[in-house]
Amino acid sequence: MDKKNLILAFESSCDETSVAVIENGEKILSNVVATQINSHKRFGGVVPEVASRHHIEQVTICIDEALKEANVKTTDLTAVAVTYGPGLVGALLVGVAAAKAFAYANNLPLIPVNHMAGHIYAARFVKPIEFPAIALLVSGGHTELVYMPYENEFQIIGETRDDAAGEAYDKIGRVLGITYPAGKDIDELAHKGKDSFHFPRAMMHEENFDFSFSGLKSAFINTVHHADQINGTLDRADLAASFQQSVIDVIVEKTLWACEQFSIKQLILAGGVAANHGLRDTLSEKLSEQYPDLDFVKAPLKLCGDNAAMIGAAGYVAMKHHVFADASLNAEPSLEFDWVPDAVK
Repeated sequence: MDKKNLILAFESSCDETSVAVIENGEKILSNVVATQINSHKRFGGVVPEVASRHHIEQVTICIDEALKEANVKTTDLTAVAVTYGPGLVGALLVGVAAAKAFAYANNLPLIPVNHMAGHIYAARFVKPIEFPAIALLVSGGHTELVYMPYENEFQIIGETRDDAAGEAYDKIGRVLGITYPAGKDIDELAHKGKDSFHFPRAMMHEENFDFSFSGLKSAFINTVHHADQINGTLDRADLAASFQQSVIDVIVEKTLWACEQFSIKQLILAGGVAANHGLRDTLSEKLSEQYPDLDFVKAPLKLCGDNAAMIGAAGYVAMKHHVFADASLNAEPSLEFDWVPDAVK
């Protein structure tokens, strides 16, 4: 596959409509993203029906812009890739329907892509992925450690048992009066405070790779409500710093233990919360101290959120392994990688 392979990629799993043109899975020719954040802010989170309607309005516009920006014609394309799960079912259906229609109309093969594989393969825009590897995926809906023994093989070795990290950020953001999405603002606020509340670090020293953030969220909310009841005043920056430090400590500890238990060449950090500077900096520091020879690859900041470029990168790898779909492809909102029980090696 040394020739120029151009993939038109679609992403519509949540509240971003995105279409991209990717060359050989590693060069971005265009990456158009129509965000819906302003539409969902007033609700404090994503409203599925609203998201689906926005995708319908934006998807054909994004296709035209992506092709124009990449300066390619439909006859130049090699294949079409699309996210078919996990995500909001209505939102996914819009992207899947658009991709299937485009592929059929232009006689192009269709590549189904797992959204989480897309986040992992965003690392391809930094450098080639070497195997075996582990990916730490941290986003609004997922917090999981994924072992990849070979290219295009994914095995979950640990995941959150309740709230994902990004979900917890948004929930405590409401308590702090921070509008959705809260992650970036909490990260910035945390850097102005200190860990003075010492919130719990659930499961941090258990011999598994799972996470839990529900107890942390409850402890945070109870602390704030108690202060309100006694007319006390709490430092918002210290609250944010204490919450974030708890999240980071647990994630970093679990990830370091996974690096100890598995013989890997690379650790990949990806997902929306991978843009968190506290997490990126702490993990970089700890890895350089404990595993200086391990290659640590962070997804580019601009590609941590949902985007079609990462779907094109994952789609290229899937195409190499002859993974294709036909017109029966449907949305799978609960799509998961394979789970590996008793994953400690």
